[in-house]
Amino acid sequence: MNSTVSDRTSDVETNRRFYDGLWAVSRLVEPHRFNTWPIVQALLAEAPRRLEIAPGLRPRLPIEGTHFVDISEPALRQLRGRAASVSLDSITALPFPDAGFDLVCAFDVIEHVDDETATFAELARVCAPGGKLLLSVPLHPAQWTPFDDFVGHRRRYEPDRLVGLLSALGFRIESSAAHGMQPQSSWLLDFGMWGLTHRREQAMWLYNRVLMPLAMRFQKQLELRPGMIDTNRVDTVLLVCRKALSPA
Repeated sequence: MNSTVSDRTSDVETNRRFYDGLWAVSRLVEPHRFNTWPIVQALLAEAPRRLEIAPGLRPRLPIEGTHFVDISEPALRQLRGRAASVSLDSITALPFPDAGFDLVCAFDVIEHVDDETATFAELARVCAPGGKLLLSVPLHPAQWTPFDDFVGHRRRYEPDRLVGLLSALGFRIESSAAHGMQPQSSWLLDFGMWGLTHRREQAMWLYNRVLMPLAMRFQKQLELRPGMIDTNRVDTVLLVCRKALSPA
């Protein structure tokens, strides 16, 4: 078997197993409850055609009128129950025509995929000229932790390299902000990983009934800045990018 195909299958199946188990016992959280909602609202007027990739049960775009792609059937089942347009597909092979969307959203997904080249190429392909890309990724490979391994991360990004990858595909970063809901406490992360490995049912009850509501309640307001922010002390960055109207 071709090694690239084998690697791609491996990363998809690894992530599918992890997130199928997670979403099968989780509740859908409405988009307006996230601190990203004010940013999303500001983009909607110019984005009648919308795509969100790998939302799980944490969609950031409005459920009604948005296309959702995910590899997890348990997540799509709940979105489908809300009359959302859903597709069980991978980010490396999106089932949509070129330039089909005015707003493409990919939160915390690119770092999970082995085939980085195909991933960025597909984001650029389906985003219309002048359209927006709303993206979040973890930064700084030197800050890699066991949690990255546990949730299926393949990489963290050096900020300069990330800017270069986007620029090469015609995306300009209009604004950015520090982002992320990962607990800062290392012992809490260790406890969570242990619980999901050894006491999954109890851990998921605690996550859904206690930890997730607390995380939503104490979210900090996102502070968008023009261009790329200073990322020295930033674990995960949110980017608002615009695709060029024509090739450079």
